[in-house]
Amino acid sequence: MTIPARLSRRSLLVASGGAALALTGCGGGKAAGDNGFAQATGNKVPQRYAKRTRVVVWHAYAAKPGAALNELAKRFNESQSDVYVETQFQGSYDDVTQKVTAAVQARKIPDLVTLSAPAWHTFYLNDLLEPLDGYFGAGLQRTAYHPELLSEGVLKDKVWWVPFARSTPIFYYNKTLFAKAGLPDRGPATWDEWRGWAKQLKGLKVKGKQVKMEAYQKIDGHWQFQGSVWQWGGAYSDGLDIRIDQDPAVAAGEWQRKLIFDDKVAYMSDSPPVDLQNQLIATLVTSTGGLQGTTEAAQKAGWELGTAFVPKKDKQAVPTGGGGFGIMAYAGKERKQAAWAFIEYCAKPASAAYWALQTGYLPVVPAATKEPDLAKRLAADPSFSTATKQLAIARKADDVTLWVPNADVMIYTGLQKIWTDNQPAGTVFADVASQLRKGADKVRKAVEKHV
Repeated sequence: MTIPARLSRRSLLVASGGAALALTGCGGGKAAGDNGFAQATGNKVPQRYAKRTRVVVWHAYAAKPGAALNELAKRFNESQSDVYVETQFQGSYDDVTQKVTAAVQARKIPDLVTLSAPAWHTFYLNDLLEPLDGYFGAGLQRTAYHPELLSEGVLKDKVWWVPFARSTPIFYYNKTLFAKAGLPDRGPATWDEWRGWAKQLKGLKVKGKQVKMEAYQKIDGHWQFQGSVWQWGGAYSDGLDIRIDQDPAVAAGEWQRKLIFDDKVAYMSDSPPVDLQNQLIATLVTSTGGLQGTTEAAQKAGWELGTAFVPKKDKQAVPTGGGGFGIMAYAGKERKQAAWAFIEYCAKPASAAYWALQTGYLPVVPAATKEPDLAKRLAADPSFSTATKQLAIARKADDVTLWVPNADVMIYTGLQKIWTDNQPAGTVFADVASQLRKGADKVRKAVEKHV
C-alpha cells in the first residue's frame, strides 16, 4: 500500500470541521507496522510487564467509569502474560476526537480508542479505522454482542466499531419529591401527563430552594432533544436531507420553550445530573451511564431515585449514545492484535457485568445479565433494568448528526437560544437547518462513496 508522505492536518481538521474528507492512499486496515506511525507515549511500563506488547488506549471516561475501565485494564494485565494495556484519559468524546486527529498528523497514535458514534464515522471516512471482521473468532464471536448495538458499528457489511459504553437517555425521577407532591410512584406515560404533574409539584422547596421539574443540558443537549423530535413525530434528517425545520421538530422546541418561559418549570443547566442529585429538579432525561453515580448520590443525600421509560408524545423513541472501541488502522500489526485481545476481555460476560454494575451503561453483552452480581442487581433494583428494557424503542441518531461535522454543535447552540433567549423554535431551527444543509452538501459525495 502506498502511504502518503504527508497527511494533511487541514484535511483531517476539515473532517472534524467541515470540508473534504479523504486521506489519499490510506486504506483502512492495510497499514503495515513500519508505516511511519509511532505509538503514543505514556507512563513508563512497569518492569514486570516490560517484555509484553504494549497497547495504548485513549478514552473519554472520568470519575466512576474511568476507575472501572482502569480496573478492567488491571485485571486484564494480571490475567495473561503477553499484553500490557495502558489506559490514558483524554477528556470528553470531542476531546478524544480532536486529540486523535492531532495524533494522526503527528504520526504518533494510540492503538485503541473509545469513540462516539459521530467520531467513528469521521475516522471511517478518513480510512483511519481497522475493519474488525477478521479478528472475530473463538475468543469473541459477533453473536456475543447485542445485535442492535453491534449493527451500529457496521458499514458495507464490515464491523468498524464495537459497543462498549453504550447508553440511551432514560427518565430519572425523585421518588421522595413525588411522594411529597402527591404524585404516583412511577414515570409519566406521556409528556402531557408530565406537564400536569409539574403543576402539582410547583411550589415545592428543598432547603429553601424552589424545585423545578426539568433541566436541559447546555452542552450536548441535542442528544436528548433527538428523542424529543422523534416523540413529536419528526426528525433531524432523513438521510442527509434536513428535516429539523419542519413542523414536528419545531413543535418539540416550542414545547420546551413554553415550559421554561410560560410554565416556569424548567431551565437550561450546565450540569442537570448534578442539579438532580441536589434536588433542584424532580425529573431528568439523561444517560443511563450516570445511573450508578446518581443512585449513590441520592442514597447519600437521603432521597430515593426512580427510573422509567422516557415519556411519549405522538410516538415513543430514544436515541442510542455513548461510545465503543475502534482500533487505529495505522497501529502496528502486533499492537492491533493485542488491542483486540483487550476488546475480547472486556466482552467476557464477567467483565461486561462488572462494567455495567460500576457505571450504569448498558450490558452490551447479553450474557452479562446472567452473571450472579448483575443478575442480583437487576432483580433487586428495577431502575437498573430500565435502559435494557427500553432498548426495544431505541435507535441510532439521525444521519446528519453522524456524518456532518459539528452538526451537534449547530443543533445544541440553536437549542441554547430557545432555552435562554426565548427565541421561537421556528426561527432558530430555520437558521440551524441552513447550516446543516451546507454541511451536508460538503460531505454528501464522500458519504455516498464510502457508504
